[in-house]
Amino acid sequence: MAAPLKAVTLTHVRYRKGDQLGHFLAWVSLVPVFISLGGFVSHFIFRREIQGMCFALGLLISQFFNELVKKSVQQARPATCALLEMCDSHGWPSSHSQYMFFFAVYFSLLTYHRIGLLSGVQKWVNAFLVWPLALLTMYSRVYLGYHTVAQVFAGAALGAVLGGLWFWVVNTQLICYFPMIEESSFGRLFYVKDTSYIPDVLKFEYENARAARKNIACKCATD
Repeated sequence: MAAPLKAVTLTHVRYRKGDQLGHFLAWVSLVPVFISLGGFVSHFIFRREIQGMCFALGLLISQFFNELVKKSVQQARPATCALLEMCDSHGWPSSHSQYMFFFAVYFSLLTYHRIGLLSGVQKWVNAFLVWPLALLTMYSRVYLGYHTVAQVFAGAALGAVLGGLWFWVVNTQLICYFPMIEESSFGRLFYVKDTSYIPDVLKFEYENARAARKNIACKCATD
């Protein structure tokens, strides 16, 4: 007998037809995908900050750890998940909740320590976007029937702990190696940089861009 077919479930989130809240929460449930593909991929293409790369690496490690825990505990998803035909994996802890709370804690610590491109704006993004999205993602997994309350809280707690721990590792241990990474063959080839020591990166880049433009204008005038 042929093996049963298995779908790629990257964006395969189901909700009840006609349920507007479920439709909205189904999109919220995809926020981790948007952050990974839209946020970190574009960050590497346009920014290439070591701090951002470490952030993304931490999320990958967190998700790998989530899979190890799931396979060890082997707790089933709730009965409601059977109706969604998406119960071929274990449910404890919720990987969506773990991802979002890791992201929220790490981003909050970056904001608190004034690390980042928009350090002045990050506190508002943190308060009105990151944490509400983390909570909504956690709620969506229960509402849509993919997890129990205990499973999403376990994922949130594990993500928060790992996010705080990874921030400490990056910014007390790994940060010592940032200059070496910048000067490595990889760093020079891909223009990898570290600006976490600059208080206001946006202002710094703006002023340097203006200075460079003025130098070009002066050269054009003399020519």
